[in-house]
Amino acid sequence: MKNPNHKNLLSDGRHYDLLNKRVIDDIPFYIQQATKHGDPMLELACGTGRVTIPLAESGINITGIDISESMLSHAQAKTKKKKVTIEWIKADCRDFKLNEKFNLIIFPFNTIAILEDLKSVESCFLCVRNHLNDNGRFIIDFFNPQLDILTKDPNECDVIAKYSDPDGKGIIIVAESHFYDAASQISRVKNYYMIGNQKEVGVDFNMRIFYPQELDALIRYNGFTIEDKYGNYDETPFISESPKQLIVCCKSET
Repeated sequence: MKNPNHKNLLSDGRHYDLLNKRVIDDIPFYIQQATKHGDPMLELACGTGRVTIPLAESGINITGIDISESMLSHAQAKTKKKKVTIEWIKADCRDFKLNEKFNLIIFPFNTIAILEDLKSVESCFLCVRNHLNDNGRFIIDFFNPQLDILTKDPNECDVIAKYSDPDGKGIIIVAESHFYDAASQISRVKNYYMIGNQKEVGVDFNMRIFYPQELDALIRYNGFTIEDKYGNYDETPFISESPKQLIVCCKSET
């Protein structure tokens, strides 16, 4: 089982939040799902609480687990400012044991990509089954892979964000390049950060790419039944052109 190499990615939670500050369109979807299926709720790989905290603010009883102490520390600081109650737990999503079961477990924002090999997927999904109530739901959010993006020239860099440095050093420009290894289905991502004339290389990380039929099969073979598969947060059905694979599943009957 390969260790995920994302734990050092943007380890300063302030930078992570600024990089993703415009990502808010998934929040209403998860609030709606929590209203439909009930809490308590668990978020895997919760990071700085980008999803967790707004859900708690809406009145949902939610717990967040993450492997990164720095991300959880930043999440805790944000929680105090927001004056909401959330249990934050340092844990690997492939190997966790909590004294609670949940009506809803979510894996948002493409974070399933940290599961690079089959053993990691199996271990994570087994933990989910063990912590999901019999009538509970498990939701996975992953993008719909596009080959033209995956197979771009790895020497090309694309600017993905611009934001003001939290320490007042100026505007930070974030760029990425990708090398796609088709044999392993791993996209190897390199980050670059530019402040003025200074350029720094960020932490490289890998993203496991899951194709639609493959992801459906992995879900089924690991003891879940797919109830719905949406193409976006507006719950439109999944089709070839859909930007998302948004899957709602439950435990299969044994």
